[in-house]
Amino acid sequence: MARIPDAFIDDLLARTDIVELVGARVPLKRQGKEYSARCPFHDERSPSFTVSPGKQFYHCFGCGAHGTAIRFLMEYDRLEFLDAVEELARLNGMEVPRETFQRNANPDSQDLYAAMEAAATFFRRQLASTPKAQAYLDGRGVDAGIRERFGIGYAPGGFNALRDALGGDERRMRLLERGGLFSKNDSGRVYDKFRDRVMFPIHDRRGRTIGFGGRVLEKDDGPKYLNSPETELFHKGRELYGLWQVRQANKKIARLVVVEGYMDVVALFQHGVETAVATLGTATTPDHAELLFRNAPDVYFCFDGDRAGRGAAWKALESVLPRMKDGRQAFFLFLPEGEDPDTIVRAEGAAGFDARLRGATPLSQFLFDSLAAEVNLGTLEGKGRLAERAKPLLAQIPDGAFADLMRQRLTELTGVGARASTPDTHVPAQRARMPARGAPAPKRSLVRAAIALLLQRPALALELEPPFRFATLRQPGIELLVDLLGLIYARPDIGTGSLVEHFSGRDEYAALQKLAAQSLAGDEGKWRDELLDAIAQLDRQTLQQRIEELQAIIHEGGRTALTPDEQAELRELLGAMVHTRRS
Repeated sequence: MARIPDAFIDDLLARTDIVELVGARVPLKRQGKEYSARCPFHDERSPSFTVSPGKQFYHCFGCGAHGTAIRFLMEYDRLEFLDAVEELARLNGMEVPRETFQRNANPDSQDLYAAMEAAATFFRRQLASTPKAQAYLDGRGVDAGIRERFGIGYAPGGFNALRDALGGDERRMRLLERGGLFSKNDSGRVYDKFRDRVMFPIHDRRGRTIGFGGRVLEKDDGPKYLNSPETELFHKGRELYGLWQVRQANKKIARLVVVEGYMDVVALFQHGVETAVATLGTATTPDHAELLFRNAPDVYFCFDGDRAGRGAAWKALESVLPRMKDGRQAFFLFLPEGEDPDTIVRAEGAAGFDARLRGATPLSQFLFDSLAAEVNLGTLEGKGRLAERAKPLLAQIPDGAFADLMRQRLTELTGVGARASTPDTHVPAQRARMPARGAPAPKRSLVRAAIALLLQRPALALELEPPFRFATLRQPGIELLVDLLGLIYARPDIGTGSLVEHFSGRDEYAALQKLAAQSLAGDEGKWRDELLDAIAQLDRQTLQQRIEELQAIIHEGGRTALTPDEQAELRELLGAMVHTRRS
């Protein structure tokens, strides 16, 4: 597995002009030290998307999109991490170094990709010379352009066509077997897995062939679809058929339509619906859901309207719910009995299919309608049952406006969550948050102030000398502050964007994003002194915390309860406290 050194990433981001990079794709306007635009990741009328050249990141105050130049390329250009790094390195005239670890990597992985591509080429050539396979595709309305676009081919009948054509030596045989192209019977005989089938190559997000799906020409010739088995390249729960073609067809993907079969995707493309993808013979997985939303803000799941179709839709909903951040939408389109996207689009065209999508059921409605299907909402018992079913599902939705609205809808349906108020007990929310007259103003958090300063200018951490006395202080945020300082010491050239991204996946990530996006009031020239003062106060609080611990021991058991070492420590701490007050 290749790993790019952190020092290279920091240097790469420091050399990248993030304003130039984003500005080449999104029209930016200068606003003071930063630049603004309408967010490219969600629809909005007024600009809430900012790019900060000093902090080396972008941030949207509307949808929360946030990251470095690398993250922007991953999200906007839909690149994988390594591809985004290589693209930035190319723009900056840098060579990407790699520390290679062989433990989880196959030394001949490139040869395996080449073997899979050779198989795809073989199948395409066979299609060109097989009239019955061409006639099948002609009958389905698939023209030559779409066949080429999707690399559609044909696997000949018989047991050894692919093996005889490509398995000329033992090493090539092993590669094709690793790629899932052979089967083996009980006696150990190896033979072609795909026989007498129209072949649909499956591509990864870089356009490389990683697997195949094969469809029979006649209904009674075995399973309708046969997919590649799980291999080191192909994991059906993580891939979507047609996504590579969707990316090539659309600079910006407004929506994705998830259908069930290869031919559905091909037929929709044939009729101008170039945003269709298919799961690969499996239910929608959490990995599928994440991949879908990484590529489009709106996702439409298209299923049959029967019991099986609605069951598949519910599984999709369960995978999507934990990923329903604000700005994302999911819809469910159920087709009439006996119809599929292929037959619908051929009969009604792209306009008719689009009209059906516009009438699709929103996720919110599908969820509550499904839960309430066998519940009598006219009774308290029925309302209680609906609330019991809904609450665990709603708890999976990320915090935000959508989560609030879903809980509000549950309250409307059941009354659960509504808070009764009386003239004696009701206090307006704004009044409730106001401090009582004469009460002291809330203390400013020293930890938060120190973290905010480090996010604005990470190099300030180098003014502090480890080890940090305040690391043992029992206060919220201390552990995070110590982690930030340690990271900056390990990577002195790290910028704000990379500093925040390091915490991606941790609970503190969202708070760090918001804090980093804020502009601090006051004189930048005094930030160093402000940080040193905050740390000095935290150190004093740490001294006081330990003094109180030792004094508590004396209070409970007398001075003799302290060991000689603890007595000496207490004297030293009291002296240090006096010294810090004088300085």
